[in-house]
Amino acid sequence: MTDHNTPNEAVAPLDEKELGIDPEALWAAADKLRGTIDSGEYKHVVLGLIFLKYISDAFETRRAALRIELEADGLSGQALEKLLESRDEYAAENVFWVPPEARWTEIQAKGKTPTIGKLIDDAMYAIEKDNPKLKGKLPRDYARRGIAPDRLGGLIDQIASIAVGTREAQRKDILGRVYEYFLGKFAAAEGKLGGEFFTPSSIVRLMVEMIEPFEGRVYDPACGSGGMFVQSERFAEAHGGSRRDLSVFGQESNPTTWRLAHMNLAIRGIEANLGEQPADSFTRDLHPDLKADYILANPPFNISDWSGELLRSDKRWKYGPPPVGNANYAWIQNFIHHLAPPNGRGGGIAAFVMANGSLSSNTGGEGEIRKAIIEADLVDCIIAMPPQLFLTTGIPVCLWFVTRDKSGKHLDKGRGGRHRAHETLFIDAREMGQMETRTLRVLGGRDYPSSPPPADTDIGRIVRAYHAWRGEKGAGEYNDVRGFCKATTLEEIRNANFTLVPGRYVVSAERSAPDETFDASMRRLSKELEEQMVKVSLLDDQIKKNLEVLGYGF
Repeated sequence: MTDHNTPNEAVAPLDEKELGIDPEALWAAADKLRGTIDSGEYKHVVLGLIFLKYISDAFETRRAALRIELEADGLSGQALEKLLESRDEYAAENVFWVPPEARWTEIQAKGKTPTIGKLIDDAMYAIEKDNPKLKGKLPRDYARRGIAPDRLGGLIDQIASIAVGTREAQRKDILGRVYEYFLGKFAAAEGKLGGEFFTPSSIVRLMVEMIEPFEGRVYDPACGSGGMFVQSERFAEAHGGSRRDLSVFGQESNPTTWRLAHMNLAIRGIEANLGEQPADSFTRDLHPDLKADYILANPPFNISDWSGELLRSDKRWKYGPPPVGNANYAWIQNFIHHLAPPNGRGGGIAAFVMANGSLSSNTGGEGEIRKAIIEADLVDCIIAMPPQLFLTTGIPVCLWFVTRDKSGKHLDKGRGGRHRAHETLFIDAREMGQMETRTLRVLGGRDYPSSPPPADTDIGRIVRAYHAWRGEKGAGEYNDVRGFCKATTLEEIRNANFTLVPGRYVVSAERSAPDETFDASMRRLSKELEEQMVKVSLLDDQIKKNLEVLGYGF
């Protein structure tokens, strides 16, 4: 497990001067709660308070601006105060109404009293009551947790010192970034329990830059705390769009994580349909008729208890029923099912994280499903990722990009593209990234404000290769690069027995000089071993088929 005091690659670093407080001091105050409540739950206590501070500050900022407007119109006294307490004046500016008893000044003033836990619960309930969009989505169990008032009050004082009370601070999304920073810190501190719903920002940034969600419907059926949506909105705005250009749909089965997602999105002012309750995407699809323009997801792959036996005849399994013991191809087919069909401007495109085994496994019929998906010409791009990118595991993963339409007509504001039917791009990024801590790797370009990041960064290089291969205007000319990328025909994939391992197609780079370091040698040799194991697997399959033809199958 990563030490909870070490920086992690989940979010961009915070500037102490811009924030108005040392972020590590804020984290230290929150971390004091670890010994008093369950380690898997204390993040909800902290993040709930940050959310309460955010909506209270947004309310007070709007209230101050409204007072200036009304006084300029000559209003004063009771008439002025009445309008300052009018819900409509806040709703018109997409600001949550915060009743008097729930305002931060009231909470902070009573922060050290014995009943502070109940006061916070009452404040959350009052906010939910006056804001139907938040009903059932805020934590209301502070009193039950029995947190010592001095510790809870100390945390309230620390959060109160964050500089979020001005329009400039809100424009810079200070509190939103604090919230995101805490999500990452909690994931690092809690290991697997926290990381189950958290996707490192460098991976999210890469996926978003690849598929370019300008406008349309964005869907994530395993949305966790909503990080995919936040990055999509940032991308649209960075390219002159608006968050109103994107319609957000999601689903999350974990109730507490589902609440985190609502708070995370509300802090950014993002409207999202995550369903009325948390629900499992396989057994209770909350958006059965949705056809999305963009799908971004990091589903819980390799899970065995996904109710596969109960769903053998589900309409989503167009390319074959997934094995009951592994949900990988259930997720893949669920994504394909929800993709928008070709519509004259292009079809839907999905980007998702998946286990490396999905690229070559033949267990439980997975090979036949993969073959059918490839023959349907749905696989646009596959990227082999380096190890140690995740907070919770060091194993490498891969990224799949699946599209309904390879005609070159895109939804991204008519930027054009080349016809790439019966072709798939393979990218080998296993050597990319830099170690940020002893156990954690980050892709270069994660924190660049420009979109896409510069060409000399990891993310920038991958994104530019993909966009050039798609033939987008201004992306330059595509060329295969030894050891990095290869445009591969459907016939070549057929000849490789429908494996999608990039190392099978991307020609290895020249061997390093004899004086390469031990670490570099081991990484190169591991890469070569993986390629040889893929070839052995393909030969085994061919031998079995030949024996079956001769009547000696097993």
